[in-house]
Amino acid sequence: MFESCIQKQNQIRSLFNALPSEDLKYQKIIELGRELTSLSLDDKIPENIVKGCQSTMYLRSELSNGVVIFDAESDALISAGLAAILIKVYSGEKPETILKCPPDFLEDLGISASLTPNRANGLYSIHLRMKQDALKLFMQT
Repeated sequence: MFESCIQKQNQIRSLFNALPSEDLKYQKIIELGRELTSLSLDDKIPENIVKGCQSTMYLRSELSNGVVIFDAESDALISAGLAAILIKVYSGEKPETILKCPPDFLEDLGISASLTPNRANGLYSIHLRMKQDALKLFMQT
């Protein structure tokens, strides 16, 4: 049911497994964070703030043609990069896929283990918020 989610996770695994050091992994996370497009001022509203993130993180979601589209912006590049990784996996998926496809790839990458507790909590909070938004959008259909 969620093959595309698994395929996208495998692509992220391949991307990070090709990097031989933690420093290069962090550089890749920062690079991915820089690739996020800025949100409009209309999207930078209190309802779009992800609670639990160390930095200010906005996450916008919308249902388009039956799939959820996520956009995010953060004032910290590591946080933005972590959001970008989750967006690469979950954006463009059906709400039920987002709810049923866990981010198993994160453990394989070793990213969570090398994050500070606050950043790891932020990563968890972004994923939780994506699931909450997916559930709301699922209930609207």
